[in-house]
Amino acid sequence: MIARVAQMYHIEKQRQADIAKHLRMSQATVSRMLKRAVEEEIVRTSVVAPPGTYAALEEALRIHFALPEAIVVECSEERDGAIMARIGEAAAHFVEATLQAGEVIGVSSWSETILKMVDNIHPMKAAKARYVVQTLGGMGDPSVQTQASQLTTRLAKLTGAEPRLLAAPGVAQSREAKLAMVSDPYVRATMDLFHAISLAVIGIGSIEPSRMLVRSGNVFSSHELQEEVEAGAVGDMGLRFFNAAGAPVVTPLDERVIGMRLEDLAKVDRVLALAGGPGKVEAIAGALRTGVIDVLVTDKFTARRLLAGVGVDPTPLLEDA
Repeated sequence: MIARVAQMYHIEKQRQADIAKHLRMSQATVSRMLKRAVEEEIVRTSVVAPPGTYAALEEALRIHFALPEAIVVECSEERDGAIMARIGEAAAHFVEATLQAGEVIGVSSWSETILKMVDNIHPMKAAKARYVVQTLGGMGDPSVQTQASQLTTRLAKLTGAEPRLLAAPGVAQSREAKLAMVSDPYVRATMDLFHAISLAVIGIGSIEPSRMLVRSGNVFSSHELQEEVEAGAVGDMGLRFFNAAGAPVVTPLDERVIGMRLEDLAKVDRVLALAGGPGKVEAIAGALRTGVIDVLVTDKFTARRLLAGVGVDPTPLLEDA
């Protein structure tokens, strides 16, 4: 009888009320039988992943890095430009599907991958954000600064939000210069919104800064970066450095950064990290171990390298692709 009820409900698509009437039993009995059908494995659920998806790789990343969610994208070639484009597309779909009305979005604007994400977001009519907050100083080389400011303002326009720009450089010349800049009421007003961010979209940087960041001038010198390496740093999120174990690396240089700190990022409800490419594997692994990231969007090549780095053979995990 349980099998018959399950067949009528799952195969014949009949409503529970109609099944109860046909079999002369109560709807509560039908409901209990459907529950038992699952418990006794008369009914089994299987999810068939479509081609080009990597459910097994995503599951392995979640397990081995204690990661709440992972999205692994298909990419035909292991080239930075192609990888950034595909990650940006996937992140755009994720934001469109999960953004809640009234959210405060924090965005690190010196990221080419995040720029690709913004390029792929469609204007939202229903779930509108409240603010889009720039989480790392946006001033620098005027030509690149415009690009960074546009990233923030475009994302705000697409999500129906009000943009809040951080009108200060990402790296001040000195600690004293930083203190003077953050005392500006407009800079302070933006930084005061850091605690209200509900969705942070970040990139993960290796010790070698990205081309966009280099062009902006918001970088440390090669000598200063060497100091970070000697202190154990393998990468950064918003110019806040961490080591391979995920612990923050705090040096005097940290006091010159105008932007969100790792401890503030850890308090955000959802942190969406976009990163991929062979040059960032060590940095991504360290970033995942900080415990800050809730969702990682990466490519299949990087996912395989991350898992190989923790002793997992990724080859069998590609069979479902």
